[in-house]
Amino acid sequence: MTSVDRWQLPDGVEEVLPERARTVERLRRRLLDLYDSWGYRLVIPPLVEFTESLLVGLGEDLDLLTFKLTDQLSGRTLGVRADITPQVARIDAHSLAEEGVTRLCYAGSTLHTRPKTLMASRSPIQLGAELYGDNSLAADVEVIRLMLATLETAGLEKISLDLGHVGIYEAVLDTLILTAEQEQTVFDALQRKSVPDLEAALDDVDEISRELVIALVQLHGDEDVLVRARELFAEKVPAALPAIDAVQEVAADIRNQRPDLDIYFDLAELRGYHYHTGMVFAAYAPGHGQALANGGRYNDVGAVFGRARPATGFATDLKALLDLLPAEQVPRGAISMPDNDDPALLTLADELRSAGEVVINCLSTEPDPRCDRRLVDRDGEWQVEPL
Repeated sequence: MTSVDRWQLPDGVEEVLPERARTVERLRRRLLDLYDSWGYRLVIPPLVEFTESLLVGLGEDLDLLTFKLTDQLSGRTLGVRADITPQVARIDAHSLAEEGVTRLCYAGSTLHTRPKTLMASRSPIQLGAELYGDNSLAADVEVIRLMLATLETAGLEKISLDLGHVGIYEAVLDTLILTAEQEQTVFDALQRKSVPDLEAALDDVDEISRELVIALVQLHGDEDVLVRARELFAEKVPAALPAIDAVQEVAADIRNQRPDLDIYFDLAELRGYHYHTGMVFAAYAPGHGQALANGGRYNDVGAVFGRARPATGFATDLKALLDLLPAEQVPRGAISMPDNDDPALLTLADELRSAGEVVINCLSTEPDPRCDRRLVDRDGEWQVEPL
């Protein structure tokens, strides 16, 4: 191993250097202030937890993404969080245990054993908001609006919204008798929208049922998708109709406030299906294939912590957002201060810093390269002058 290789980071794990870190932190603060203004309270879950609480009831996908290690104190297995949402659900159900509606938000690093997509980071900085205790579509609409406000506050102007509902897929599958292995194959094929794989997985299913499942692949596009879905499922899968109605109602509420927003419907969208229970949604930017933020309803995840609660929320990755943001203005320069213990100089430096200036103590003969001004003593009075 060469000295260069020794200091390389693992694939998909990045360090954030000064200018980019400054931008990430400013963005994090703006967004947490936004959530605070909507009534969402900040929580800071731990980086690691016992896997019994971190992963229970959340499906194989999250389990595979989670790094695991042994706790040297207890001998039990710990997991490094791959998703903060389950931790916040535990806080709502167990640590807070409040009655009524609880709104929480968070921001923190996560770690994945493998990238979720080809170009994704394995160390996202996850930021999001969760709403507990209300099972209404109004709660879903609030969270979607906050998700859109998140991207706009970050500086993204052109956004499209993707809406779906896992209840449609569940209703169609309830008409079939499939093994767990077959259902997983169907799920994977629908995610890839692969008709040949669906046909192979459903080879021993009756033709009418097979066509209903395969039809889900085509149910994406504008609002005409909902019309076609009602016509298709009205007689054969009536249990899907309430979910279709829910998607339409949510879209109408969002459009009422944002008539110019592009809304895309995908009734085979199953992102997070293993713990989502209703509406699912995602936000995209033109020319960027991956969702910038996504979320959905995940009722009753808190049951494993003693309280089954309605829940809906969303999350985004600050690192991924940063790649799409317009360049920030170059920060203004700094002021060089001589290494001097004069109380008047130190007082002035504190005042300048309080006013938003950067004042850097000069420890050598040359000021910091960022400095474009300096503090100089003119007849016993300290003044700011150009360098």
